[in-house]
Amino acid sequence: MSRSIKQQRATKETQIEIEWVLDGRGETDIETGVGFLDHMLEAFGRHGRFDLRVRARGDLHVDPHHTVEDTALTLGAGLELALGDRRGLERYGHAYVPMDEALARAAWDLGGRPWPEVELGLRLDHLGGVSRHDWRHFFQSLAIASRSALHVDVLRGEHDHHRLESAFKATAVGLRRALVVSGGEVPSTKGSL
Repeated sequence: MSRSIKQQRATKETQIEIEWVLDGRGETDIETGVGFLDHMLEAFGRHGRFDLRVRARGDLHVDPHHTVEDTALTLGAGLELALGDRRGLERYGHAYVPMDEALARAAWDLGGRPWPEVELGLRLDHLGGVSRHDWRHFFQSLAIASRSALHVDVLRGEHDHHRLESAFKATAVGLRRALVVSGGEVPSTKGSL
């Protein structure tokens, strides 16, 4: 089975296009105009084993905020559509991912109830030209747009680059595990999500 997503978002601030193969090999082709976001999305695709193509044009002359936010919203909206009624999904997935001295934990519930809890503990005001608040907002937007609960915690780490990269990788690995198809039932005691 190959689950694929094509999703677009167009506003006065951004134009985002994604192609995302959930059951891929980790091949990425990312161009957002924000180099560090490209780097994080490449790590996300590679370690989630997602084939991911992202094209984003945003009002970078103002700030990278809209590009970062709208890219996450587009990914989340695409994921929401791909999940359908979520029948047969493992539903829950989590991962601990170290990167040198940093350690991140991410846990997903694809049950249709959006809730983000994100604690990155970044110390610098900006990382890769992006506000530390916008990095947190990326994960929040992804969770809300995909109608998923997502908890991301960086448990330790001295270097903000390592902290953030371990968070993206843990989020990807946890999502891959939650996306496993393990049956035909709706994964809920209620019988629907």
